[in-house]
Amino acid sequence: MKTFEELYQAVLERKITLEEPLPAEYDPRHLDCLLHPEKYPPVIQDVECKECAYDRACLQSCIFDAIEIGEDGKARINPSLCTGCGVCIDACEEKHLSAGRDVLPAMKAVREAKGPAYMMVAPAFLGQFGEGISPGQLRKAFKALGFTGMVEVALFADILTLKEALEFDRHVQKQGDYQLTSCCCPVWIAMIRKIYHELMPHVPGAVSPMVACGRMIKRIHPDAVTVFAGPCLAKKKEAKEPDICDAVDHVLTFQEVMDIFRAADIRPEELEDSRKEHASKAGRLYARTGGVSRAVSEMVEQLRPDRSIAVQSEQANGTKECMAMIQRIKNKETDANFFEGMGCIGGCVGGPKAVLKKEEGTRLVDEYGQKSPFKTPLENPYVRKVLEELGIETVEDLLRDDTLLTRYFERPEGDTGTAAKQM
Repeated sequence: MKTFEELYQAVLERKITLEEPLPAEYDPRHLDCLLHPEKYPPVIQDVECKECAYDRACLQSCIFDAIEIGEDGKARINPSLCTGCGVCIDACEEKHLSAGRDVLPAMKAVREAKGPAYMMVAPAFLGQFGEGISPGQLRKAFKALGFTGMVEVALFADILTLKEALEFDRHVQKQGDYQLTSCCCPVWIAMIRKIYHELMPHVPGAVSPMVACGRMIKRIHPDAVTVFAGPCLAKKKEAKEPDICDAVDHVLTFQEVMDIFRAADIRPEELEDSRKEHASKAGRLYARTGGVSRAVSEMVEQLRPDRSIAVQSEQANGTKECMAMIQRIKNKETDANFFEGMGCIGGCVGGPKAVLKKEEGTRLVDEYGQKSPFKTPLENPYVRKVLEELGIETVEDLLRDDTLLTRYFERPEGDTGTAAKQM
């Protein structure tokens, strides 16, 4: 029997047409995963797994208890509990787990769109699609695929930086107060919601930059199709969460985008440049660990220069470090008041579906940040333009917004309120 990956490549290479019956060597369930990814978790089982020579390494690696053993002894992924962190894929030595694919329904939606279709690229995008490819060339490539345009989500990271800085100013008033941040990382947020729910009062109610971008587009163009591209599997799950599923229609990884370019014979490096600068250095640095802390710290200083309590940040890379940092918070073993958690080592540039190694991705993100003509969100005229489109007259009005940028967290399905078994 052919694997899920082999079916995916065969469809992209047009070796199999969806108008004809599926050849016997392919699994019909795999085709259903490709056609209807919304029914499945971000991580797909290639084969049913019962016997394991590696002591269920996938199950042991999952801090969210999303891998369950049924009465028949077979391992299954619970779609409601899987966040898409991707750790289990690396843990499975037998290679029975794969990342889900959203290419087919995403491109079908773009082709059949009754309104505009926008590609929203994560701040980690630079260099991921080929050495030397500029943002302008990438914009042209997406237009060649049928998209109306490309939007850098880093612009909305700028806007969320303003909101998080204001939240810090409001909630951190004395020594001992603190804020848990990084709304951009769904694994970090899921960890707090599902495992450490008692700490949720320290998480400001903010959507991720991806969701803010999608909502903004749909407010201006209600019939728009919004597709997000990033290095993260967990964004596929985030986009389906009931309270924010109005924002993003489909999520692709950088690797999926590369697959589409190859299948469509589009070479971004051969296209002309179409340069536009929309995001500040602060928003662009969201792609790497420490970027959120730096952006919010600079913004607090700029908004409240006379503040007696400055931002003292601490960062954690990967789920193990995040859990250890949370334990230090609970044990009062840290003097920091602003905690940034990233589910992947290195931040988004270290995501499971990044094309580049995290060190190279970090270097390119840093260089791209330095090249921005705007250093902070307050210096960015496009931030002001977006806020005006939303009817937000002052920066402080960001705290009063309750429709576009604010999220009301509830205890998620499957939450136990206790620390994971690995602690």
